[in-house]
Formats: sequence, structure tokens, C-alpha cells
Amino acid sequence: MSSLRVATDTLRIPFHDPFRIARDMSGDVAVTVIVELSSAADREAGRSGLGEGFPDTYYGESPDTIAAVTPLLLEAVDPFEERLGADLAETRTALEAASAAMDEAIRHHGAAKCAVDIALHDLAAKRLGVPVHRLLGLSPDIPPTDFTIGIDTPDVVGRRAARAARFPALKIKVGGPAYLETLEAVRAVYGGPIRVDANTGWVPEQAVRLVPQLQRLGVELIEQPFPAHRLDQLRWLQERSSLPIVADESCVVYDDLEALVGVVQGVNVKLAKCGGVGPAKRMLERARELGFRRFLGCMEETSVGIAASAAVASLADWVDLDGCLLLAADPYEGLELADDCRWRLADAPGLGVHPRA
Repeated sequence: MSSLRVATDTLRIPFHDPFRIARDMSGDVAVTVIVELSSAADREAGRSGLGEGFPDTYYGESPDTIAAVTPLLLEAVDPFEERLGADLAETRTALEAASAAMDEAIRHHGAAKCAVDIALHDLAAKRLGVPVHRLLGLSPDIPPTDFTIGIDTPDVVGRRAARAARFPALKIKVGGPAYLETLEAVRAVYGGPIRVDANTGWVPEQAVRLVPQLQRLGVELIEQPFPAHRLDQLRWLQERSSLPIVADESCVVYDDLEALVGVVQGVNVKLAKCGGVGPAKRMLERARELGFRRFLGCMEETSVGIAASAAVASLADWVDLDGCLLLAADPYEGLELADDCRWRLADAPGLGVHPRA
């Protein structure tokens, strides 16, 4: 039995605006899972580690699968728990070993691993009295986040773009027949870069015809236009496009990176896909070595998941960490967005977030 005690809470939080993407048009409520880890000594000291895993049905996950595999993951990481907080170097080694042990215990289940991994980093950093980004040896200076607008009619998307005009870039979800009209509506009210995300919803002939129009409209990049397994189509479009093609659904874990060399110019790393803070850091560092432009993305998470992602954001070229901003009410506080739309990484130990009073 693990010496770590876990409490799990599934949250169902309405979106501020309906949030629909090309492969999922249901978007009225975000469903995410919060875990809280602690040992007996931590509970005596009044501390615990918070983590979050956003289960995406596209990857075969749900709150039920997270609940089912969490005990197995805790058993895998338990041998390393006592080393967390011993000193900085030992803690980093133990966290990496814990991540590897989770991968050995079970394949896939990125959101479940993410929840446990974030909680371990939060707990370890609290034991050491340092913020998570300092535990990782990373800078608090990070790029600003963009803001994402889901699929809707062109006039609705245009109004939402005008409302979000303070952000330095907008990410527009596209799908259906009105995508060009939608982008025209955004450009009419917004002068900054536009990032287009098709979420696997296009076909090659359609996409290549769109590229000149996207260039005219000031689009900065095209994210995952084709199905995840169609690397041949991604390569074909990148060879014909001056705009960077960014792999998202085609780039889930560290081992996916090598196959994308020469296929796309950019990759989107998300903690909930790859398994947490540690895996995201290693993935971003390897992507840089391989020459990719690096996009750090998120799911529709609370401030727990976004704060964890922000801790590794200094390794990214583009940042899309707006998940908690899409929610009608974020149940956590402590993470602040500066006037320039950069997340402020707190000096408080751990993630620096806690439940709202």
C-alpha cells in the first residue's frame, strides 16, 4: 500500500462561452479531475500537493479511467516519495524516476499521469520551500498567452474576438463551411496575429487552397489540420506552406517527436497529453534540440493545471495557456495574469494556487 494518501475530485465547470472544436461540438461544460496527495508527515505539517488531469475522450480517457489507474500510479511512485524534498538535486532525480515508473506501470493515460505528476511536483516544491519553476531550474520569464475562441457563427466569433482584443494573439478554432468568413470577422476587429486550429478537421486539397487566404488574413500558424496518423499529409502541406504547421494530436508524448522531424515546423506540447510537468519539460527541451518551434498548449483546465504548465513556459516559443480563462468560474486562485497577458509565476512554494475561500 502506498504511503501517499490521495483525494480525487471530479469538477464539472460551465464555460464562460460555449467552447466547440472541429472534433467535439458538445462544449458547454469542462470536466476535469483534481487530485491531492500527501503523506502522514505532510498532513502533520499542513501541506499537500495539488494536481490536475483533464481527461480527453479523444485519447480514451474519462474521470472513471483516471480513478481506475490512480492507485496503480501511486504504487509506482511510492518508492520515490521519501526522496522528495531531501535536497534539490535528489528531488529532481526522484521526480524523473517517478515519472519513468508510471510509464513502466501502464501505457497511455496521460491525464491520470499528469494529475499525479503535477501533485508530486507541487508537494516536493512545498517541502523544499521553492516554487515549481525553481525546482525545475527554469526562468519565471515566460511568453504571453494567447486567447482561444471556439467554433460558432462568424458574427459571434467576431464579437468574442473584439472582447479579447487585449491579448497579443488569438487562437481561432475552425471547422464547418464558414471558416473563412469567421477569420474575416476576426480580422475586422482584431489587428494582432491569428493562430488557426483545425483539430484534424481538414483535407489536403482544402488546406492548400486556404494557405494564400490565411496569409492574407495575417494567420501566424496552422495547427493540426489533418488526422493524427496522417504524417504524410502534414508533410505534404508543410512543403507547400510558408506558414508553420504545428502538430498537436500527432504529437502526444516524447517518443512522437522523432517521427515529426522534416514533417512539420512546430509541435504542441500539453501536460495532459504527455503526462505532467516533468515529461513536458523533457519534451520541450528535446523539441528544441530537434529544431522545432515549440507551442505550449493546454486543455480547459483550472488554475492548477495552468500554473503547472506556466512553470515550463520559458521553454516555449508560443504559449496557449488560457484554459482557466475560458471557465465561467475558476475554483482556484493564486495565479495572476499580468497586463501584458503573461502569467506571473509566484515565489510561493509549489504551484502557488489554492482553493478559493
